[in-house]
Amino acid sequence: MDIFGFDMSSFASFLLTFMRISFVVFMMPFYSGEYIPVPVKAALCLVLTMALWPHLTFPGELLPGHPIGIMNLMLGEAVLGLMLGLCVHFIFAGIQTGGEIMGFQMGFTMVTLADPMSGTQVSITSHLMYMVTFLVFLAWDGHLHLLRALADSFVLIPPGGLRISGPLTGGILELSASMFFLAVKIAAPVIAALFMVELTLALMGRAAPQMNLLTMGFPIKIAVGFFFIGILFSTLSLRMEDIIIDLKPMFDSIMRVAR
Repeated sequence: MDIFGFDMSSFASFLLTFMRISFVVFMMPFYSGEYIPVPVKAALCLVLTMALWPHLTFPGELLPGHPIGIMNLMLGEAVLGLMLGLCVHFIFAGIQTGGEIMGFQMGFTMVTLADPMSGTQVSITSHLMYMVTFLVFLAWDGHLHLLRALADSFVLIPPGGLRISGPLTGGILELSASMFFLAVKIAAPVIAALFMVELTLALMGRAAPQMNLLTMGFPIKIAVGFFFIGILFSTLSLRMEDIIIDLKPMFDSIMRVAR
């Protein structure tokens, strides 16, 4: 007789749900940042599990009884979280790469700072573009779309049901290639403007060789670069709206190929 009403199947179901949410949340952008303490992220995963478990859950019978089966299940959940996290990380990596290109063209190669999100050294323009994109992403409820993708994974991919195939790896590689196209699209207006500045300075140097164009060129390039970056922000917000709208179809296509 079980006087406490303990149901092993319900506990296994809760454990599977907690495992899925933990691995996916710890791999997702914003939720996986180093600036968030690990106990806070663990508490967030526990709260999300308690909120979603009555509505989105897995049967407890899917939990393997052997330790090796549990390890394989955890490995599959980690790959799923990494896969979903990479889909969004590629977007922000493309924008950061565009910021790096703009900083290089503006002469900010030696101006770096520590990124609190990743703990790495980045250029000031790259960090500026990332923070603006981060705020726009939050303003368009992008973080809620990530949680929605987490909820959709319960329907599309059961525990241990992830299958790594050729179409899946091809889709991930295609998304990684789009990162470089996005970087070029972001940096193209600033690069074109700075090229015109360089061309103008070169013509001035031919017309008046006595002018110290090296001293004049740096502040002019910085001013022109930041002017066009300011104009780029309005275009970036519209571009982020389209990206966020396309997040759900992108996640669905990836998870349907992976099951």
